[in-house]
Amino acid sequence: MPLSEHEQRLLEQIERALYAEDPKFASTVRGGRLRKPTRRRRLQGVALFVVGLVLLVVGVAVPQLWLASLPVLSVVGFLVMLGGALLTVTSLGGGGQAAQAKETEPDKNRFTGRMEERFRRRFEQE
Repeated sequence: MPLSEHEQRLLEQIERALYAEDPKFASTVRGGRLRKPTRRRRLQGVALFVVGLVLLVVGVAVPQLWLASLPVLSVVGFLVMLGGALLTVTSLGGGGQAAQAKETEPDKNRFTGRMEERFRRRFEQE
């Protein structure tokens, strides 16, 4: 649920006050923790998934690699696949935030967006 205009203004005021009071803390908070996922990380996750899949198939196909009638290599392959899938899925999450930020910005080409922008300017002048 998006914030109302009043809540957005209050949040912006709090952020400006924080930046004014403690710029070092503000730059630390704004820093690297919220990095955008990279394409490299997604490719690594996919590659890890494929390697895990190969290990799983080879572990089932070659009975000499079994330990006490348990396909150990297949279990390791499954865990590698799971890790690759998690790496890939977690790296895809950042794109939604950018799209959501675009949706909350007023569309300046539309009538309602222009009216909202005018209202904000008038409110900030008071």
